Amino acid sequence: MGFDVFDYRTDVRNVVITPEIRSRFMRMEPGDVAVRHSHDLGHEVFLVLEGQCEFEIDGDRAVLGPGQMCFARRDQMHQVRNPGDVPMTMYLSVTPHIDPTHTMWDDEGRKRPYNYGAATYNEQAEQTGGDLTAIAKRHVAAARSLEAAARANVAAQTTGVEALVEANARNDRAAVRAAVDAMWTSFFETYRALLDLSESWNTLAPEAGAAPSE
Repeated sequence: MGFDVFDYRTDVRNVVITPEIRSRFMRMEPGDVAVRHSHDLGHEVFLVLEGQCEFEIDGDRAVLGPGQMCFARRDQMHQVRNPGDVPMTMYLSVTPHIDPTHTMWDDEGRKRPYNYGAATYNEQAEQTGGDLTAIAKRHVAAARSLEAAARANVAAQTTGVEALVEANARNDRAAVRAAVDAMWTSFFETYRALLDLSESWNTLAPEAGAAPSE
């Protein structure tokens, strides 16, 4: 088989970790409560597989059962707990996965210091520490590649829009389509450069942002 298959009964962990998405199966025992938090960038999808889960999203609460899902947008404060008397298992995904994924708040509504690598702590613990200087240099190279792609994209989008507007004025649908295709080529190359930068950031941030050892 050319792809991985995951089972929520045995793979209670992160199963996919990329800049585009982090997904996992999560199990909570009766009475367990997760820490209330938000995400600066990520939207989060929750799908209950077994048991019951109470969701609080921006102050609204609902209890979901197997086969039901809900969604928390970026910046929405949310919290989950198991209100039942049996374990609960859910699937969740956060998109995008850019460290630090979780934003914690104090009782006065102020952001707490960021905790880099928290969502992938187990995976980070299994890796040997990298050369921070080399990681940082690769990150700068990725940032420069994105800068070059973004500059080229501004020119491509500007030229493309001009061609599109002109073609649309003369009702030339083939030329309109050709302009959009050219714009898309530049757009996705820029977006891929952003993903490369995101990946280098997700490597750098847990290394450089780890709490100092006491």
